[in-house]
Amino acid sequence: MIRSLFVQVLDDDDAVRDAVTILLRAHEYAVRSYATPRAFFEHYHPDETGCVLVDMYMPEMSGAEVHERLSRMGDLQPPVIMITGRGDIRMAVEAMKRGATEFLEKPIAPDDLLEAVRKSMRRRFDDLQKSERVEEAQARIGVLTPRERDVLKQLLRGRPNKIIARELGLSPRTVEIHRARVMEKTGAGSLPTLVRMAMAAGVDTEQSR
Repeated sequence: MIRSLFVQVLDDDDAVRDAVTILLRAHEYAVRSYATPRAFFEHYHPDETGCVLVDMYMPEMSGAEVHERLSRMGDLQPPVIMITGRGDIRMAVEAMKRGATEFLEKPIAPDDLLEAVRKSMRRRFDDLQKSERVEEAQARIGVLTPRERDVLKQLLRGRPNKIIARELGLSPRTVEIHRARVMEKTGAGSLPTLVRMAMAAGVDTEQSR
């Protein structure tokens, strides 16, 4: 569930950090808050994080540096919402170029904050669901033998059994057997389902040599 992911709040301003935390918890978000980047990274776990609200200006490490470090910690980084009391257009543009999903200026309007968090959490939830689907598809495709994968690739290219048999130097009956095993091993109930699964797994349709 999306609510089980934490909104991570990183701001060295105690008053702002506490106000943001109280507001989010009042709207049933799970929140973890930190006064320093050091404390944040000591407890940071991407699998538990829905989004990160980070202050642009902090003495130990800037929000931009926090964002950059997060981007180096894995492909599926959480959405980052930048917060600053001295924002301008140039900083907003730079933050967005680095991948920030939102840019909010202090004092933050509660409705703007809640909307930014809602959008970021939804994006994170969708990203994680997609990642799970990819991992599941890769696991199912991964049980196929090399020859079964060859048959799968031909199926993805829309070729009938007779053409597949000629391309791979097999008998049509052998192709039928491999095709049935592909369907059984992957658990795909239909060819369209198999195609979607293979695409999610990133199967290369180029014929093996």
